[in-house]
Amino acid sequence: MNNENNKIISLAMTGASGVQYGFRLLECLLWANHTVYLMVSKAAQVVIGMETDIKLPGRASEMQKFLVRKYNCNSKQLRVFGEDEWTSPAASGSSLIDAMVVCPCSMGALSAIATGASNNLIERAADVILKERKKLVIVPRESPLSDIHLENMLRLSRMDAVIVDANPGFYNRAETVDDLIDFVVGKILDQLGVENDLQPRWGG
Repeated sequence: MNNENNKIISLAMTGASGVQYGFRLLECLLWANHTVYLMVSKAAQVVIGMETDIKLPGRASEMQKFLVRKYNCNSKQLRVFGEDEWTSPAASGSSLIDAMVVCPCSMGALSAIATGASNNLIERAADVILKERKKLVIVPRESPLSDIHLENMLRLSRMDAVIVDANPGFYNRAETVDDLIDFVVGKILDQLGVENDLQPRWGG
């Protein structure tokens, strides 16, 4: 386990709507000086092009350079891996990764993780986190949910994964879309043990 002040977090973005949550989480982790191993699925790249103005390169190496510049961080602090990079630290239980977040998590990725498919690096990385009994946070964004979706979430919850649905609250009287995004991202950071003040605490 790494120093509490310098966690290593695997972050996977898959092909569900809500990539804004993933990018905001990435930004917060980097600003807090944590190290991030980022994996972006091909489907997520399509969604990013549809939902944002971010012109993300397709190759992992170019994506890393682009995001390092965008977030003004050290290249050692942010490492980007392709779906087939099996030599990534995220693919092995011998690595020193503290936790993993899949944000957003498509129902396809959810199903593959719940069944241990390990057909790509994202699925394998999640499988490693589960077998090593480390924190896995799944952020699904889908509605309505079928029995299949709910059963897969229950299966993962019974494996001690945490399901943080992309479902912002309104009791803080959000004024912007960014406020709604921060509500969900704050919940994720809480699960990772990363201090944040993205939203006022209830009763605070």
